[in-house]
Amino acid sequence: MNKELRVIVSGGGTGGHIFPAVSIANAVRRLRPDAKILFIGAQGRMEMQRVPAAGYEIKGLPIRGFFRPLWKPANIGVAFDYLRSKWQAKKILREFRPDVAVGVGGYASSAALGAANSLGIPTLIQEQNSYAGLANKQLAAKACKICVAYEGMERFFPADKIMLTGNPVRQTLLETTLSREDAVRSLGFNPEKKTILLVGGSLGARTINESVMQHLDLVAASDVQFLWQTGRYYYADIKSKLESRQSKIPNLKVTDFITDMGAAYRAADLVISRAGASSISEFCLIGKPVILVPSPNVAEDHQTKNALALANRDAAIYVKDADAPATLLKLAIDTVSDEAKLRSLSTNVLKLALPSSAEIIAKEVLKLAQDTQ
Repeated sequence: MNKELRVIVSGGGTGGHIFPAVSIANAVRRLRPDAKILFIGAQGRMEMQRVPAAGYEIKGLPIRGFFRPLWKPANIGVAFDYLRSKWQAKKILREFRPDVAVGVGGYASSAALGAANSLGIPTLIQEQNSYAGLANKQLAAKACKICVAYEGMERFFPADKIMLTGNPVRQTLLETTLSREDAVRSLGFNPEKKTILLVGGSLGARTINESVMQHLDLVAASDVQFLWQTGRYYYADIKSKLESRQSKIPNLKVTDFITDMGAAYRAADLVISRAGASSISEFCLIGKPVILVPSPNVAEDHQTKNALALANRDAAIYVKDADAPATLLKLAIDTVSDEAKLRSLSTNVLKLALPSSAEIIAKEVLKLAQDTQ
């Protein structure tokens, strides 16, 4: 392969799409340092900030999601934005001249990879969830390769195109050199006490936040330390309510966003999390005991399916979103004090890990690119 390698990567909307996309791009660049990589995202979505922060150029499309139900009049405008986005995507592709296009799901990948297919550019899609997203299902027929994280995906995609690779995760999580004790101390906590990490994804999780706010007395009375990522949307209100309390809670540390998730995971004896596919892949690779509270506000209830894929193998504890405010905090405190349960969860979740996902996918990207050169 003597010609310069040019790769399009598209997708986003949430960290669950962005982190795998960046991981794949990084893996491509490790294999081919000369590669030119351009991202295509959706205007106003978080990829427009996160991708440049990771060192890559990104172009934004005016694409957005359809309103439910689909017959709402507002969807007429959404449909026009999709057509405009696909036209803009074609223009970007003609100017960039990629050898291959990679889609990781989300609004932008639908238009970008649809445009790539129409221009005869080979495409690879990566599906993170156990229940395929609408964009990837629509793109599957013309995709050259479909990389998945769960078995049984033949019910969504052509079997001869599927490759079980797992989900790429943030490399920094695997490169953390801190010991648990040093990670706990870096948070200002006592390493001799158990630590629970509560994290609701890059945007926060209202149910997890309410589960804490309704049981602050239980938090304060426990001998457990809590690191709580609220999400930026909820942070100011929660911080204000906590400051208005007469008594402070020294074993509770609150933040809107955790920059060093590697250190946070290393410090945690137990994690409480939503059941996004990227997060689950991270728990599998690092062997972290976790209580999963799937978001009910996602397409096809795919987070519940993700959570049950672990819970049915005794690799995680599943709590229904509606039950969490009443039961989550007590369950977490009981679980983190049960050493046998923690060991069992860790052992079982490690069995589900699929390492080196980003590198495996990157090699498939290079194979597709080579076929066009």
